[in-house]
Amino acid sequence: MTATVTPLKPPASSGPPKRGWGSVGPLSIGIAGLWLSIIVLLPLAAITSEAFDDGWSGFWAAVSDDGAVDALKVTVLVSLVVALINVVMGTIVAWVLVRDEFPGKRIVNSLIDLPFALPTIVASLVLLSLYGPSSPIDIELNATRPALVIALTFVTLPFVVRQVQPVLIEIDKEVEEAAASLGAGNWTIWWRIIFPSLAPAVLSGAGLAFTRAIGEFGSVVLIGGNIPGDTQVASQYIQQQLEIDSPVDAAAVSVALLLIAFVVLLVLRVLGRWTSRREEAN
Repeated sequence: MTATVTPLKPPASSGPPKRGWGSVGPLSIGIAGLWLSIIVLLPLAAITSEAFDDGWSGFWAAVSDDGAVDALKVTVLVSLVVALINVVMGTIVAWVLVRDEFPGKRIVNSLIDLPFALPTIVASLVLLSLYGPSSPIDIELNATRPALVIALTFVTLPFVVRQVQPVLIEIDKEVEEAAASLGAGNWTIWWRIIFPSLAPAVLSGAGLAFTRAIGEFGSVVLIGGNIPGDTQVASQYIQQQLEIDSPVDAAAVSVALLLIAFVVLLVLRVLGRWTSRREEAN
């Protein structure tokens, strides 16, 4: 006669399930939502409301004004150039800091974050001293678009570097070594193995650099020249509208900048997720 063994059932839990350590409750969510509302949502709502004080026609007239269009074109063009420079040079700098050893590496790693700590107006003053009329290296760039590119590249330097660094650290070098042992060249290893893993971080850093650049003011205020149609960026145009008592026009251009930043970040985030899913599928 064979005995039947009945599996033991876990005791029924009484009461609601307990949250794990680190989970958030309604109070934490409420505090976070309130804080974001005060710091982000309310200011955005206020400036959007002011931008449409004269209705949609007034908003469109403000952002389609020749001065506003010129300032937005200069801002977007220069910011795109800055983002591309950051993608290339930021990735190279991150690679050197992660993969290479050299004297003073810790100092260089600390200098990457200097633009975050340095007041941007100080950066503009330093760049003006270096590339202005009394340039000690005999290179005068003030009041030119290359000066805008240099200033904005300086303040956006950390974004791509700091996004790419942790991903590079986590990449398994054994995969690269295996590919090399099978005869893959350096370019093949970079393009087929390393870059797909870095792409989401690179895109994220590029988006942050671009959005920081389109709203920058302090670093370009002295070296940029503020020449309408040539070197005047959107932030300087906004200040100009405030000085001539046109706050609605200033708010309208500000909202246009916000929309550009939002669209760029959204597109890059979608591309980053698509790249990540494609990499996981492979």
